[in-house]
Amino acid sequence: MDKFKRVMLKLSGEALAGDKHTGFDLATVESVAQEVKQAWEEGVEIAVVIGGGNFWRGRTGNEIDRVKSDQIGMLATVMNAIYVSEVFRSAGMKTAVFSAFEIPGMVPVFDKDEAMKALADKKITFFAGGTGHPYFSTDSGTVLRAIEIEADIILMAKAVDGIYDADPKTHPDAKRFDKISLSELVERQLNAIDQTASVLCKENKMPLGVFSLNQPGNIADALNGRIDGTIVTAE
Repeated sequence: MDKFKRVMLKLSGEALAGDKHTGFDLATVESVAQEVKQAWEEGVEIAVVIGGGNFWRGRTGNEIDRVKSDQIGMLATVMNAIYVSEVFRSAGMKTAVFSAFEIPGMVPVFDKDEAMKALADKKITFFAGGTGHPYFSTDSGTVLRAIEIEADIILMAKAVDGIYDADPKTHPDAKRFDKISLSELVERQLNAIDQTASVLCKENKMPLGVFSLNQPGNIADALNGRIDGTIVTAE
């Protein structure tokens, strides 16, 4: 693929926790920072969304109200954005963080004009808080922000190295797609991203790249148009 001008990078919160599976693994986050820095130094405009799974997977239980559970998850993404942003700054990059909802004194609320200015100023720009509403996943928030900032592509760094025709954890013979269209992704109900996000991508012709976070060099390569995983085309 051609080199990108502006990219939305979605990072798994759980993957950033490393082997601990909760909280942060500093070595993992520092490694991600160095890879992002390579593309940033070459002039790629980079936005970042981070999931909250290293702190909260509340949807698996029924002990609290779904709305409250989703609100906790949104707050987890804010914590992740602030932390990872600071690690990136320590690595020598400029950063900005925006939230979908107001957190006075900590993080400004998302504003497209301000976000576009931050990207133009070569700041790694973090979007936290999902859509700001319950019943929408971080995937949906990622796609929404990618469309709003007119990103060239959404790059999803996950614990798995692409999109498969079945869950590779439970189906050892599952086959990975090198390329698949958004139409097929929606029709086959593949779980690379949730269905709401898939449809939003399809309606707005937003392509995806899905690859492994755990393979050294993958993030830097993907940000420069070399995706070792699955490319989801905009058809």
